[in-house]
Amino acid sequence: MTTNDYSPGLHKLVTLEVQDLTKLTSSENFISFSKNLIAKYQLEKVGISEHIFENNSFTIAICLKESHICIHTWPEFNQLTLDVYLCNYLQDNTQKVKDITQEYISYFEAKILKEFEINR
Repeated sequence: MTTNDYSPGLHKLVTLEVQDLTKLTSSENFISFSKNLIAKYQLEKVGISEHIFENNSFTIAICLKESHICIHTWPEFNQLTLDVYLCNYLQDNTQKVKDITQEYISYFEAKILKEFEINR
């Protein structure tokens, strides 16, 4: 039996508590911040899909050539869920996933309620 040490990538999932409700209801600011992160980390955006709810909470999926970034906000609970996944096809993106997630935590000035790392 042959073992394969290849890991397709790191998938980071967080649930965050956010006190600034404007950050949970401003999809435009989130998208702008995300576009800057995508450029900073030299990722390639394939597309963005978003849905704004009646209370201005939002669900956004950013499809990347490397995989995706997804967010769902709940301002009525001061929370959001975020997942960041980058594959390791051409290079190990593990640290990028951790760094990008931390940049989002800083952007939202958030407290981590739940945090999971899944090595795919």
